[in-house]
Amino acid sequence: RLSSNGLVLYEKDGAIGIVTLRRPEKFNALDIPMLRALETALDAAELATDVRVVLVRGEGKGFCAGGDIEAWAAMAAADFQHQWVRYGHRVFDRLARLRQPTVAVLSGHALGGGLELAAACDLRVAERQIKLGFPETSIGVVPGWSGTQRAVRRFGTQAVRCMVLGGEVFAAPEALTLGIVDRVVETGAALEESKAWAQKIAARGPLAVEATKLMIAVAEGEEGASSTEALASGFIALTGDLKAGAEAFRTKRTPEFSRS
Repeated sequence: RLSSNGLVLYEKDGAIGIVTLRRPEKFNALDIPMLRALETALDAAELATDVRVVLVRGEGKGFCAGGDIEAWAAMAAADFQHQWVRYGHRVFDRLARLRQPTVAVLSGHALGGGLELAAACDLRVAERQIKLGFPETSIGVVPGWSGTQRAVRRFGTQAVRCMVLGGEVFAAPEALTLGIVDRVVETGAALEESKAWAQKIAARGPLAVEATKLMIAVAEGEEGASSTEALASGFIALTGDLKAGAEAFRTKRTPEFSRS
């Protein structure tokens, strides 16, 4: 178990890593300390070689109510841009590019930044009673953590237009038909369903799953040219050629490559 300031808890359940937002009195609204704690938890998950799937959930009645308005409303414009928007992007990108598949456990509403957080996960399991939407323009701001970029790639242009421009807030069953969530379960069942799905994923070949996730991200536009180098380097690292080259460098001899 790893807890950063008590705001985000990271723990392991076998091959499953569980990241829990812990600010229930604010419906897990995000501020800078929570973003820092979330980044720390994601780093821990990435380094855990025995963790094959990561769940992201919220404590209490909400998954995540988005960015805490009180945390950013008084910021100067430059601070809002760099400390809030750009740092939030960094943390959400960290989640989206985690090597393990990720599942958002939506047992409470996911609004604004909360839906952007869910969008950064690979899969989303929602309880029937929850609502999802992007209400930012109603208070004069725009989705700032990839609600108009990653969300469009993952949910489709029209669904995002309806939420951002049209003010639509979707119930989970409707969100399922639109592809915003992947499974809908009864109230109280999201965590159990997410763990069961995670167990099925964890039973698959871990290297194949990680490589496939990366390749899908390339096709989707989430990953770019660096992923080609990552995939190629991972392949080379498993070969005898790399071992031969490293040993030759260490012993100052000419390497004998075998293409194996």
